[in-house]
Amino acid sequence: MFYVTLGTKVAAANTIQAMQNPDIYTVSRLNSEVRLTLELQFQTLWLQGEVSNFVAAASGHWYFSLKDSAAQVKCAMFKMANRNSTFRPQNGQQVLIRARISVYEPRGEYQLLAEFIESAGAGLLKQQFEQLKAKLQAEGLFDPANKKPLPVQVQRVGIITSPTGAAVRDIVTVLKRRAPGIEVIIYPSQVQGDSAATQLRNMLSTAIRRNEVDVLIIGRGGGSLEDLWCFNDELLCRAVAACPIPIVSAVGHEIDFALTDFVADMRAPTPSAAAELVSPDQSHLLERISRLRSALIQAQRARMQQVAPKLINLSQRLLALHPKRRLEQQQQRLDELQLRLTASIKRNILSAQQQQQYLDKSLRQLSPGKVLTQQKQYISQLEQRLKQAQQQQLKQHKQRLAQLGSQLNTVSPLATLARGYSITFDEKQQVVTNSSQLKAGDKVAIKLAEGRFDAQVTKLNEV
Repeated sequence: MFYVTLGTKVAAANTIQAMQNPDIYTVSRLNSEVRLTLELQFQTLWLQGEVSNFVAAASGHWYFSLKDSAAQVKCAMFKMANRNSTFRPQNGQQVLIRARISVYEPRGEYQLLAEFIESAGAGLLKQQFEQLKAKLQAEGLFDPANKKPLPVQVQRVGIITSPTGAAVRDIVTVLKRRAPGIEVIIYPSQVQGDSAATQLRNMLSTAIRRNEVDVLIIGRGGGSLEDLWCFNDELLCRAVAACPIPIVSAVGHEIDFALTDFVADMRAPTPSAAAELVSPDQSHLLERISRLRSALIQAQRARMQQVAPKLINLSQRLLALHPKRRLEQQQQRLDELQLRLTASIKRNILSAQQQQQYLDKSLRQLSPGKVLTQQKQYISQLEQRLKQAQQQQLKQHKQRLAQLGSQLNTVSPLATLARGYSITFDEKQQVVTNSSQLKAGDKVAIKLAEGRFDAQVTKLNEV
């Protein structure tokens, strides 16, 4: 109860002190801290709505409201953000913006600070484009390690595009100019519209199944984002990434990008550039062959000049080392080795005969029968000596054992117990030798000469 009462008094005192000295905010401080809280809490976000109350200030900043059927929010897009924008909003337009949440502190109004703005239609397509691009990239479909190199020697080129478009004409024209020997196979498909993506996938499957070309080009000429949208189809992108035939994506102009550009083995900025990538320039090739031929002839001449002195030297050495002379020397060497071998064999035979005679003489002197008789006599002597030694040692051990038994009996506690003495053990089975080891109430065990019994200490007497 004492501690509870004390705690209550302390809490009450703190409350009174807080009321007497409150942390009073100014309006500026409140608006500032709210702004910081919002900016830290919310990251950049995308927002779609209708533009209203649009004002382009003389400073270059844009101010407008973004609304839907139930609410609206004020927006500002400063000059640094809108100066590079190709889109200028107007009242009543549906737009897509990327913005940060903030607070306009002088009026305490929260607002959006736009960083990017575009028409809602194109914006949604770009947003879908970026989302699918991020998804495919996260799965590794853009990884350069998975891309196949273009073949060095190309015999056939497959083109997946519209057979009537400008792209196919540009590709064929470049191929005829650079490498007229390359055969072109066209896989016709729509490149714009709702069914274009499906047709492109079907033509890609046909090219893979027929496996008749060394490299594929897929693409079309330029157009708007909507026109090129079939080349952003997810299924088509996955099919391009999995294609076993090296494939070049050439969609639109140099500034245009489609997702097939990222998943293909190589991207060409235009269809004409794709044709240049897959075909060697014939004139450059002939020129290179000519340069290589001249370099080869010069290298051969230089090599011949380099090896000519060595060839003459080897020819002279060959004459000096004629095979007939080498055969004569080898024959003489063979005769010499044969004579040495014969002499060595004779010496070995003579040495073996002398060794045999010596061993025969030694064997006769060391007859096994004589040696065996001597060893038997020696063993008999050793057996007799061993028996005597064992008997003597046994006798000594018996005497020693009797002596030790007598000594042990003299000091044995059993003998002492037999004379009427006893041994006392405490509860820990330790021998009690002094009354100071015990106290009244302790239990003890007393061993006699025959048997033992338990007892309890009732009183300790001083000695």
